[in-house]
Amino acid sequence: MVSNTDTNGTVFVVDDDPAVRKSLTRLMEQVELPSQDFRNAQEFLQSYTPDTPGCLVLDVRMPGMSGLELHRELLQRGWRIPVLFLTAHGDVPMAVDALKRGAFDFIEKPLRGQLLIDTIRRALVADAEQRAHADRKDSIEGRFNLLTPREMEVVAMVVEGKNNKGIAAELGVSPQAIDARRSRAMAKLQVESIAELVRLVVERGKA
Repeated sequence: MVSNTDTNGTVFVVDDDPAVRKSLTRLMEQVELPSQDFRNAQEFLQSYTPDTPGCLVLDVRMPGMSGLELHRELLQRGWRIPVLFLTAHGDVPMAVDALKRGAFDFIEKPLRGQLLIDTIRRALVADAEQRAHADRKDSIEGRFNLLTPREMEVVAMVVEGKNNKGIAAELGVSPQAIDARRSRAMAKLQVESIAELVRLVVERGKA
């Protein structure tokens, strides 16, 4: 779990209003949060790389590609950066709809500085947790990819609660062969006990 004090990451601001961008970047400077601002969605898409930690502060209504359209584009690309919408009062229904599609939160204008900062910090923590989860998932999947089909077969049967003798009888090989396959599989998966193996398989299934 990522600490609530861990708010590393860049605050990306996309708004067509220069005054809003200037105000938000100054606010980020005051609380020592790095930020980048963009005039429109296209500029952001051309600059942003999805391996960059952070969150996106996004105006709902903009010329060209709107904030809502940008959010949909990010989802289509599989870029899961937390999105915080800035909305006027009449835009709230649209912002709520965006929340249903995975946006992190929205704040109505005129902006209240402390509320915005608090929400951004929560978004940065959520991003860090999401990235840590993704890294863990990739690590686990990478270990399982090292298994041969026979080792994977044995792992599946062990997790079902079968012992070496039962697995050997079912597969028509010696218990010693099964023990060797299980040992190799556990070494590749970096686990030292059957309990750890079971937990890893369960975690993989939930990821």
